[in-house]
Amino acid sequence: MSDPRASILIADDDRAIRTVLSQALTRLGHDVKSTGTAAGLWQWVEDGEGDLVITDVVMPDENGLDMLPRIRKARPDLRVIVMSAQNTLLTAVKASERGAFDYLPKPFDLNELVATVRKALSTPTAAPVPAPEDEAPPPASDEPLPLIGRSAAMQDIYRVLARLMGTDLTVMITGESGTGKELVARALHDYGKRRDGPFVAINMAAIPRELIESELFGHEKGAFTGATMRATGRFEQAQGGTLFLDEIGDMPLEAQTRLLRVLQEGEYTTVGGRTPIRADVRIVAATHRDLRQLIRQGLFREDLFYRLNVVPIRLPALRERIEDVPDLARHFFAQMPQEGLPIKHLDKSALLRLQRYPWPGNVRELENLCRRLSALYAEETIGEDVVEAELADSSDAATADSDTGPDSLSGAVERHLVAYFGAHQDGLPAAGLYDRVLREVERPLVTLCLNATRGNQIKAAELLGLNRNTLRKKIRELDIPVVRGVRSEP
Repeated sequence: MSDPRASILIADDDRAIRTVLSQALTRLGHDVKSTGTAAGLWQWVEDGEGDLVITDVVMPDENGLDMLPRIRKARPDLRVIVMSAQNTLLTAVKASERGAFDYLPKPFDLNELVATVRKALSTPTAAPVPAPEDEAPPPASDEPLPLIGRSAAMQDIYRVLARLMGTDLTVMITGESGTGKELVARALHDYGKRRDGPFVAINMAAIPRELIESELFGHEKGAFTGATMRATGRFEQAQGGTLFLDEIGDMPLEAQTRLLRVLQEGEYTTVGGRTPIRADVRIVAATHRDLRQLIRQGLFREDLFYRLNVVPIRLPALRERIEDVPDLARHFFAQMPQEGLPIKHLDKSALLRLQRYPWPGNVRELENLCRRLSALYAEETIGEDVVEAELADSSDAATADSDTGPDSLSGAVERHLVAYFGAHQDGLPAAGLYDRVLREVERPLVTLCLNATRGNQIKAAELLGLNRNTLRKKIRELDIPVVRGVRSEP
């Protein structure tokens, strides 16, 4: 249990933030001291004050992240919670690598911060592990960002990734096509403990079934017709690094059995070989398919699923983080010169139009749109009319994105159901279709309303025409990450 009279040190150059946090934590019974400078905080730390530190990153005299190694060395038992408006993956990674207990992006939810404070004060302190002298420094602040987005949904992803960087845990990334699953896998590698090793990717859906085992494990000369020489597989190529198994749901059952053995025993043999080879790789898998449904259909091994699903990460669809669209568009346009294309800009009306679009192709669709706009139009600043014309050229998307009346909504649902039944031409879909469709409609609807109200559940409930308690129940049942807005008041 946390100490009801813990001493908490707050450092933030924003007086309003200091006041809000001081009042809230004082009401909880804590002794609170606050300062607007890193120097003031460091003096208290050197004097042995405080049971917990809450610090901003950007302060007038020093970057808060740069203080973390010194605090860790001087006071190994002192927990530090880092807050930052520079809410990117790199900030979360730096905070984790430099010893922060947790990282909270701004704007933050006050209740979440209070919960984090309680957790920090109540979690037993492990024996301090000093950072090695030759520890690789965190990425520089001007390094290109591996992932783009400041939405609450992406902040949750960043915090999970930051906690995984120092581990070799197997990760399962799920999400719709085009959400950036390989980018997440690469970030886990590039900023993790295996960053100096190779990153090797294989797409199960792109390899003929009869060749997958050879592609994964390699083969010996004469192992099968056409094997005229020994060939290395992806496991051998990824030794010391990361192996990314994309579209794992398309792996045939016989290859699943061999992969399971590797995960269980840590070794494998080549096709046609007899000598076991030690597998020194980190496994990151990804799929856009429902693996639990495949298990029920007998198409995916349940024991393999649990071996791969050690740490599940679900990537949100772009429509679930629509506020990230402007940042993503600016990022893609900035990359165009690398393809010999000119940089373009979108005016305000064009950006607003992009945020009203449902993005069935997710981030990949947005990237391709930016590429077309850069290549096909002479004007430097793109307006809404041009964007409208390009979006209208995507037939399915254009229909789904028409005015949000009941006819257009029912038409969109009908098209998705026709496609769903068409994918099961060999038989009817599994039972329970009504509940599944209802859930798939409810989740994005509730998510969009929460995004629109910046996480205000009272306003979201009014918008949906639901009782607030009913909305809370649906948020829990649908496992919806709540968007957190600015809350200045305690």
